Amino acid sequence: DSSGVYDEVEIEDMDETEDENGEIIFTYPCPCGDLFIITKEDLELGDDIAKCPSCSLLIRVIYDPDD
Repeated sequence: DSSGVYDEVEIEDMDETEDENGEIIFTYPCPCGDLFIITKEDLELGDDIAKCPSCSLLIRVIYDPDD
């Protein structure tokens, strides 16, 4: 269901970083000025929706674990 999804973004277009716990996270600029955030663990568990903590927008991350 993509009714609430604002956009689809390739994983290659996202910024990869580590949080304070050493977890890999991917971020992508949100139109509201904040960042969409998803963890590598989320992706590996099959969750491909990145959320922005400051607004209600969601994006779907195009992620192929075999790449």
